[in-house]
Amino acid sequence: MTDTALLLVDIQNDYFEDGRWPLARMDQASTKAAKILGHARQQGLMVVHIHHEIPSAEAPFFRPGSKGAEIHPSVAPEAGEEVILKHRPNSFVDTRLQDLLSSRGIVRVIIIGAMSQMCIDATARAAKDLGYDVTVVHDACAARDITFGSDTVPAAQVHAAFMGGLAGTYATLTDCDTLVAAA
Repeated sequence: MTDTALLLVDIQNDYFEDGRWPLARMDQASTKAAKILGHARQQGLMVVHIHHEIPSAEAPFFRPGSKGAEIHPSVAPEAGEEVILKHRPNSFVDTRLQDLLSSRGIVRVIIIGAMSQMCIDATARAAKDLGYDVTVVHDACAARDITFGSDTVPAAQVHAAFMGGLAGTYATLTDCDTLVAAA
């Protein structure tokens, strides 16, 4: 029994190139996520797949029951792994995630997935505020360009800014290869 859980956040079809809301470097992030998932399974870590649905048929992406809202095959859940549906960026809000982690004695979470600037940021900050030791694997996360006013910030810079904001205060940041080699 381990006190660490891997949280795979929103690695869903709509975030890939053929989806409704594609992210930059999502294919690369999912490749790293699959490697980390395999490692977590070998190490006996608790694995929690978290997926997002926007409860509206008019949603721009992650429409309930759609192919785009499904978890991507690269990180498909296996029997016995937890799957949690959420409707907000913070994976803890109005879900059973905190109760589930507490019931298993989890004190550390490893977070991977998408989007860096939304659900990864919200979930990592919430996890830290709830007392968990948080690690974010930065190369297993993906972002999207954002526009504010007349400024468009490229996804790579968005990702770097949000990872930098999490580093130290809210999470330990690492990369896939370092995480896998450390075990």
